Amino acid sequence: MTANLAELTGDYALDPTHTRIGFVARHAMVTKVRGAFHRFEGTAHLDGNDPSRSTAQVVIKADSIDTGVEQRDQHLRTNDFLDAPNFPDITFRTTAIEARSGSEYRVTGDLTIKDTTRPVTIDFDYTGNAVDPYGNLRVGLEGSVTISRKDYGVTWNAALEGGGVLVGDKVTLEFDISAIRQ
Repeated sequence: MTANLAELTGDYALDPTHTRIGFVARHAMVTKVRGAFHRFEGTAHLDGNDPSRSTAQVVIKADSIDTGVEQRDQHLRTNDFLDAPNFPDITFRTTAIEARSGSEYRVTGDLTIKDTTRPVTIDFDYTGNAVDPYGNLRVGLEGSVTISRKDYGVTWNAALEGGGVLVGDKVTLEFDISAIRQ
């Protein structure tokens, strides 16, 4: 692993077999449902000399949502939630990147879910870099952000008999990224 970030400058693509884009949402007020999206692509330009000049974009296929329960996944693909037939892509495009302390970066960008675009800020930790057995330079990042699903027009819910609702408003998006220099 190199400590010189300037050596990492270049164009990168997400490695979908070693990257996880996941989420966590509260269910029935008592537990959490975890899931992930299995089809996505993303690119980035990293500027190790000036991280503020770096950029990234990700396109996630909404119909690739997977919570491990097919009936729930089918419901999440409907208009009640992601409306995947009409809005097949969830997108994120950076608008600013700020180097924080040490290995921490603050990434701000526009997140679009269904037909709503809103700014979000994601704190990432740079987890390192390595040359894999095939000679590819890889960089790793981990981050998360909590959003309100209602801010994106995802408002379906059901009242619980004892009070509360079936699906919590807050959803934590999780990113475990492995990107390969092109």
